[in-house]
Amino acid sequence: MRIAMAETGTLRDWIQATLEGGLAPTRLEVIDESHLHAGHSGARPGGETHYRLEVVSAAFEGKSRVERHRIVNGLLDDAFKRGLHALAVRARTPAEAT
Repeated sequence: MRIAMAETGTLRDWIQATLEGGLAPTRLEVIDESHLHAGHSGARPGGETHYRLEVVSAAFEGKSRVERHRIVNGLLDDAFKRGLHALAVRARTPAEAT
């Protein structure tokens, strides 16, 4: 499920809606860490360039860490094309999150 970022407002909102639609997570945290990268490569005024994700989803069952990251990055491909510079991902299954 892909939606236009303009429909939901902020990039954070779009990331959350996209991951909820694509992964049906039991836990999802989308943290904007752009302020920690001010003055670094990829940073820009207004932020929304550096995010940290905590995602727990049954969709990751049987998938390697690399495969999980590819799934997340694939869902968020449009965000990278529109200015997302860095994404730190912790992707776990429900069993791993307990």
